[in-house]
Amino acid sequence: MKTIAILLFFLIPIQWEPSFEHAKVLAKEKNALILLNFSGSDWCVPCIGLRKEFLETEAFSEFATKNLILVNADFPRKKKNSGSDEQIKRNEALAEQYNPNGAFPLTLLMTADGKVVKSWSGKPKVSVEKWVEEIQGICEANK
Repeated sequence: MKTIAILLFFLIPIQWEPSFEHAKVLAKEKNALILLNFSGSDWCVPCIGLRKEFLETEAFSEFATKNLILVNADFPRKKKNSGSDEQIKRNEALAEQYNPNGAFPLTLLMTADGKVVKSWSGKPKVSVEKWVEEIQGICEANK
């Protein structure tokens, strides 16, 4: 049974919402917080490390799938990695509002109305398990 669960975990990738506005609607419906991550997926070494060491781990994925609405505002440099023009505009608008200094990576935990309740600049300074515990505590306090 555990083998099946692990297989399903790797077959079903974590879901990132492309639209922040839709993420706010989902967060309101599910009484969940939004985790917004600003990244430079093809050039920012700390962003790549954050993704591999935290965001793509089983511990984070299991928790996030059940408890968070995820949004990634990605700013790749290579044209082939860029999103649609619409996605680029949405990400730029998010950066203007929530990341005016252009910090990468920057991760924000937010309420459904867009209020930032916690932020992390760079990679968290704790293990992924401790980070998930911290996020879980914040989620429980905001229910």
